[in-house]
Amino acid sequence: MNEDQPQLAKRQRADAPRAVEVIINAGSGAYGKQAAREQIVEIFGASGIEARISLATSGDDLLELGRRAVRGDAATIVAGGGDGTINAVASTLIDTDKTLGILPLGTLNHFAKDLKIPLDLEGAVRTIVADHAVRVDVGEVNGRIFLNNSSLGLYPSIVHQREQKQKLGHGKWPALIWAAFGVMRRYPFLDVRLNADGKEFSSRTPFVFIGNNEYEMESFNIGGRACLDAGQLSLYFSHRTGRLGLLGLGLRALLRRLPKAGDFVAMCTTEVSIKTSRRRIRVSTDGEVTMMEPPLLYRVRPGALRVHVPVPDSAETK
Repeated sequence: MNEDQPQLAKRQRADAPRAVEVIINAGSGAYGKQAAREQIVEIFGASGIEARISLATSGDDLLELGRRAVRGDAATIVAGGGDGTINAVASTLIDTDKTLGILPLGTLNHFAKDLKIPLDLEGAVRTIVADHAVRVDVGEVNGRIFLNNSSLGLYPSIVHQREQKQKLGHGKWPALIWAAFGVMRRYPFLDVRLNADGKEFSSRTPFVFIGNNEYEMESFNIGGRACLDAGQLSLYFSHRTGRLGLLGLGLRALLRRLPKAGDFVAMCTTEVSIKTSRRRIRVSTDGEVTMMEPPLLYRVRPGALRVHVPVPDSAETK
């Protein structure tokens, strides 16, 4: 062990909050079980921190527990679950002096991955214990926040159909496969008018994707973000792209040829307005789908959320 590491550990323990509120989605696999909750309490307790654990059984529970935690004395509010759970708890912390801690207990954990938070439970807890926090941007659409992205068209339709299948008793992955097959067979288009950075676009498109900061859209790192504090939204959509055309876009992304794709638009902005003739439209935000009334008004909220992230390597060696 480096002789500086004991001093670093003492500094981290001295600076860390004495108590944290931990809100766990009861549906997050084994972590809704008593043994797993005891493990979380034990890992925090080893660093002298009391973990007050609450279980949420619904989206409304997540919001209510988050609001209650914000009114409490704990400086750190920890969300345990997937991206939808993290989103719900984070939405109650926006523009407050509370800091979000993340236990990535979901399937994809996009937000945690982009922040380089360890995906194992002990590593994630130690990131919170280290008490190193940064401010990151969030996106917002008609008052609803998103940490990762929001989309219209194919994706929210697939999620909606998957949820309907799950209500009928199908498992998550079989339901997803059936939903994707059904939506792709119909392949619905959206007629939209977009305004971004003073530029007007009219398009008949299968999808519109808006990211919180810029997404990597080429090579094998598709879907990742280099930073979450550039104060930008990223906008992506295609013109009149059929099934084969959509597959072609994917291949061009892997071959780093998307800028040459005339039927694909990619740009960064701070605000996006989307109009459609539909009275209501499905909108996904971090994988959760809601019905909204157009126009859809997107904006970025710079530095609106404080979140615990790993201590930079340079800081650990000081």
